[in-house]
Amino acid sequence: MRFRRRQAGARRPRWRRILDICVAVLLFAGAAFFAARMEEFAATEISGSVRVVDGDSLAMGARRLRLKGIDAPELKQRCLRDGLDYGCGLESAAHLRSLVGSTPVDCKGEGIDRYGRDLVRCRSGGIDLNAAMVRSGHAVAFGDYVLAEAEARSARAGLWAGEFEQPKEWRAVYGGLDEDFHAGLSTLTAFLRRLFGV
Repeated sequence: MRFRRRQAGARRPRWRRILDICVAVLLFAGAAFFAARMEEFAATEISGSVRVVDGDSLAMGARRLRLKGIDAPELKQRCLRDGLDYGCGLESAAHLRSLVGSTPVDCKGEGIDRYGRDLVRCRSGGIDLNAAMVRSGHAVAFGDYVLAEAEARSARAGLWAGEFEQPKEWRAVYGGLDEDFHAGLSTLTAFLRRLFGV
């Protein structure tokens, strides 16, 4: 029985190319579905008293918590409002401190970032801290909370009342942790990092 060998440079049949595209789309959709399910599966409850580190980070003893889906100015970051320079990073941390108060927080962990911090969504006294920071203009959307950011922009709240550099861009210039946006496959990546201890 003789098999015909495909000549180099010969085109693949159209049906085969369509099949390859369909398989690739299914694999991508499966990976996205797996990432979403892992986020739910990996969610852990974290509760207790915390210390505010900055506008998007908390500490619970030695454990570091990073508010997922938001990004706040760094503590040393300066911004402009009414033509005047002010410490927007310090203001952001102070706002988060006022939201937390002395009330214990209830957080839902949704993975771990590359720096070993728990990515969390937290509530304190019934307030969704992640959303409240963005809605007040003391943090920006970072893979989530886009509608809350739109509200803050239109109200010219917090950072949006003046001029500022996006925290991610500020860190790239002045130093700081290089963070990935908290969206898409970042949850899967964080899960794999945790699984393999990287």
